[in-house]
Amino acid sequence: MMAADGKKIWMDGRLVDFAAANVHVLNHTLHYGVGVFEGIRAYPTAKGGAIFRLSEHVDRLVRSANFYHMPIPYSSEEIAQAILETQAANNILPSYIRPLVYRGEPALGVKNLKGKVSLAIAAIPAKKYLGDGSETGVRAKISPFRKPSSEALPSYAKATGNYANSYLAGADAMQDGYEEAILLDSRGFVAEGTGENIFVVHGGTLYTPGLESDILLGITRDSVLRIAADLGIPAIQKLVSVNELLSADEAFFSGTYAEIAPIMSVGSHTIGATAPGPVTRKIMDVFFRGLRGELPQYAQWLTPVPPLVRVAPPAALRQ
Repeated sequence: MMAADGKKIWMDGRLVDFAAANVHVLNHTLHYGVGVFEGIRAYPTAKGGAIFRLSEHVDRLVRSANFYHMPIPYSSEEIAQAILETQAANNILPSYIRPLVYRGEPALGVKNLKGKVSLAIAAIPAKKYLGDGSETGVRAKISPFRKPSSEALPSYAKATGNYANSYLAGADAMQDGYEEAILLDSRGFVAEGTGENIFVVHGGTLYTPGLESDILLGITRDSVLRIAADLGIPAIQKLVSVNELLSADEAFFSGTYAEIAPIMSVGSHTIGATAPGPVTRKIMDVFFRGLRGELPQYAQWLTPVPPLVRVAPPAALRQ
């Protein structure tokens, strides 16, 4: 855990002390899981700290909130500025940044569309989501819990309640001694990990589940597809069967927190001869060099973090 002393969390236009960032126990999001969030990374580069794909994360946060009838009372530009301000105030690198949209006032009752919508943003030290050494391979199992159909819970919105499913799958995997779980979709095709998308390699071609498997369209997933195209690696989005996963030459997870993590094995099945395999290694090399600001073709993915300069509160607070 990070030390709270001196750390700040942005809450509805103000930076507050870490320990003072509180909400009421009867807030709507706590009781019903109706909230949306993002996971964002900031990395050190030769030119200072930079946030990875900031605009794409903000856009997805806004889309998710609108889908859940939770219009954020700040513009996309104000949200991006608040994220930069939070990162600068905490001065942590590498960091994991968590914007959360929630209904924070006491408001019980499932069909609550009138409670105040709030935004909080925290920045904490980034760790390896799948454990130290995950860049050299993790062990996974196929979860007994299925990914819900988007007809039940829309996977394209990054909602807090969706992750109860991830929690159950992840807890089951950890109790069995694995680092991660792989969830199947409602029809039995491979969907994703608890907080990552998944890729498999067959004969030099990259395959990954698409929206038809009720996945979250990950921003790191999109980055991998862009890198693969730049490297001339064929990439196909399709239904991926369990047999295709277990017989893959290579497989890996991708996610903002997990970054890129090769999969060594699934249950008792070893994946490929080495982890990471050659295709995975090529993609990882470009990905991590891009994060460090070493590749000009990916410079647009990095938003520099300026020194902390206090600005006027967002428009919503000036009314």
